[in-house]
Amino acid sequence: MVQNHPMASRCMMILLLSIVCQSKPLTNSLYHKLLSLPIADNLHVDPESICAASVDFGLIVREIPAVVLRPSRPEDIATLVAFAYNESTIPFTISARGRGHSILGQAMAHDGVVMDMTSLGHKWRGATVFWSWSLGHYADVGGQQLWIDVLEETLKHGVAPVSWTDYLYLTVGGTLSNVGISGQTFRYGPQIRNVYEMDVITGTGDFSTCSPQKNPELFYSVLGGLGQFGIITRARIALGQAPKRAKWVRMLYSDFSAFTMDQERLISHHGRDQDEALDYVEGLLLMRRNSDGWISFFSLSDHQRLMSLVTEHELLYCIEVAKYYDGRTESTVDKDLEKILKNLSHVPEFVFEKDVAYVDFLNRVRVEELGLRGRGLWKVPHPWLHLFVPKSGIADFNLGVFKNIVLKKNITTGTVLIFPMHKNKWDDRMSAVIPDEDVFYAVAFLQSSGFRDWQEFDLQNKEVLRFCEHNGIKAKQYLPNYSTEREWMQHFGPKWRAFQESKARFDPKMLLSPGQRIFNHN
Repeated sequence: MVQNHPMASRCMMILLLSIVCQSKPLTNSLYHKLLSLPIADNLHVDPESICAASVDFGLIVREIPAVVLRPSRPEDIATLVAFAYNESTIPFTISARGRGHSILGQAMAHDGVVMDMTSLGHKWRGATVFWSWSLGHYADVGGQQLWIDVLEETLKHGVAPVSWTDYLYLTVGGTLSNVGISGQTFRYGPQIRNVYEMDVITGTGDFSTCSPQKNPELFYSVLGGLGQFGIITRARIALGQAPKRAKWVRMLYSDFSAFTMDQERLISHHGRDQDEALDYVEGLLLMRRNSDGWISFFSLSDHQRLMSLVTEHELLYCIEVAKYYDGRTESTVDKDLEKILKNLSHVPEFVFEKDVAYVDFLNRVRVEELGLRGRGLWKVPHPWLHLFVPKSGIADFNLGVFKNIVLKKNITTGTVLIFPMHKNKWDDRMSAVIPDEDVFYAVAFLQSSGFRDWQEFDLQNKEVLRFCEHNGIKAKQYLPNYSTEREWMQHFGPKWRAFQESKARFDPKMLLSPGQRIFNHN
């Protein structure tokens, strides 16, 4: 259910939930039934626990669970799921929650059980680095681990994952259940393409180890499967040699065609060897309205001419790239970068470069987050919209959406990302859905709003989706949100039948991830 709840304070929310719980009351039959299990000490029904599990990062949807489970080991998870599968008198659903970074309640379970995966913490399986002749370096990582913790541990061995999300304070299991993309995706593929093996607890409560060779149907279903088929408790992640630093460059464009042509050129350029390839390519939509989100990258001395340029053109486009280096390539990185960026069509004299530590580059969004938290602007509604837009429709998308919707409505207050990827870096056997074109763009509207005006942003998101539908742009939602089976069928297209069959096999009673509303329509 989507609600505009004002939530004046956390204490008020806890009070409201206390009233709700007392009206149910806390002596609910599900809770008492679960107390007979060996996980009884890890069950929580106090108002604060229920409060935390009832909202997510989006702060738009509220769904109240009956119980919160804080597992201390994977066996606790299997115990709960097996009980739910075998229980007939009190049917209930289960949602595995990592950092709760969903937008519209995807990690919630109305009147069910929310499992706080972060409670496993470092007590059970951190990140352990190995090497083999067949795989090279890899790490076995607990599904509850944060990517920032994986990074810190692997760097001790001089290695690191090759594919990232822009924000590292997310769980491994959470991103692999979705996709995991960023500016490295054009080169290394999404995070789900960089997994060798997983341990999964299915909707029957069974432990299964899966890989492309062992139980491949489960393996490919779970990756990008939106939590529908199992709970990831371990993942074997591909690693590469870790660089030391990054050359971080931004270039400004006033012409969208030049912007996309140069982006596509940059993701296709690999040179004679990998040292001549970029490691990261993304793009940004720059407006005066959202300048708070992008201008801090630039030095204060450049702010005035930047704002003059954006005022002149109303919309600017920014290509953001990074080239990693270490002691071996330090003497050649500038020359290689100059060669890669030669003859681009950006606005002359609007090229800006930083030289930063590799960790600081990967963790750049955390710095922005801490700034927003300091100003009290983090715990607000986030009516985000993520799309994959086929290359054939990106020019029309610019004209119809960026210029005729976003610019005219003038409500955009967050970051807007635009960057291309290659289809051949994805694996179609996985559950994730992308446009059927060789090149497609990730477009993300990362908006923040007040508690009383998030609907205005939501209406804009719906207008964007209608524009795509009415103009034949076959865009796909990333982190999708639908409420009917017909919409999900359209989203998955030819994959829908296989998706249904995997659900019937691995979660036949439809217990898992009800907040996605794929098989559990509220």
